Amino acid sequence: MNPTYTRLEIVRMLRNPRFLIFAFFFPVLLFLLQANVFVTGSGPEKASAVAVIMVNMIAFGAVFAAMNNGARLAVERAAGWQRQLRLTPLSGRGYMFGKGLTGMLLALPVVVAIPLLAVIAEGVRLDGGEWTRIILGIWVGAVPFVLLGLLIGQLVTPDTLQPVNMGVSLAMGFLGGLWIPVDAMPGWLQTVSPFLPSYWLTQIGRGAVTTDLTRSLGLSVAVLAAWAIVLGALVVWRYRKDSARA
Repeated sequence: MNPTYTRLEIVRMLRNPRFLIFAFFFPVLLFLLQANVFVTGSGPEKASAVAVIMVNMIAFGAVFAAMNNGARLAVERAAGWQRQLRLTPLSGRGYMFGKGLTGMLLALPVVVAIPLLAVIAEGVRLDGGEWTRIILGIWVGAVPFVLLGLLIGQLVTPDTLQPVNMGVSLAMGFLGGLWIPVDAMPGWLQTVSPFLPSYWLTQIGRGAVTTDLTRSLGLSVAVLAAWAIVLGALVVWRYRKDSARA
């Protein structure tokens, strides 16, 4: 790992206002909107509904931040940045690891901010184990989405980057149950959702706040680990292919 390179990547992303809007402010605002407009009633039922929305928005923010970071690879490949880096002491493994670590670190602020807001503004109360499962579980569970962003960045061109990345993000958000709680989905969408990793990311946190339509923690972790292994293998394969052509 090269700390200087990783710090440079993080600073560069944080200076991008579009990234900050969609990866941080948009999930936060969407949480407040859904919690105060679409949730009615009072007492335990409202608290449970708000907690489910909180989990979804944490997952949404983590997914967007993780994927958007890797998508920059398309621009860097087209500009010859990867070829330039091969002339430096930074190894290919260090380059990709730095990209992945950057994606994880960029996902962390929204993963922490939304629970704080839920406690302060919406009165969500959970015990230490439940908070650990939600915050740490969703953050670590974002690894497959970091890898997915890296893979997209290695496969597309700068011209197709935005529509492809947006299309995948929309599919993960809508079909995977990040924008709509799974219990509010129509039947056909509940059938489709488990085929996407974003569904399993919400399941990690969902099990801490409700027992309705919830999968076991072990199964959710296993599915996300399988996605990470497959996507990681594809990222390595594509990077080696690009390196061989350079």
